[in-house]
Amino acid sequence: MSKASETIMKRHGADHFKTIGKKGGNATAKKYGQSYFQEIGTKGGESTSAKYGPEFYEEIGKMGGEKKKSLA
Repeated sequence: MSKASETIMKRHGADHFKTIGKKGGNATAKKYGQSYFQEIGTKGGESTSAKYGPEFYEEIGKMGGEKKKSLA
């Protein structure tokens, strides 16, 4: 974390970042529409798959499943 982020967190608390993130997300949705998030998510997924292969998602799924089992 940068010094600026640390200073902001000390002044405003960690919830400040959640608040500004929500504001930014709402402003983006208002400007470009809710489907914008689907579009950029799809592009990111395709890009990740091309770079790392479909096995990458299998590994992530296994890790998530193993973590859930350990929490149960």
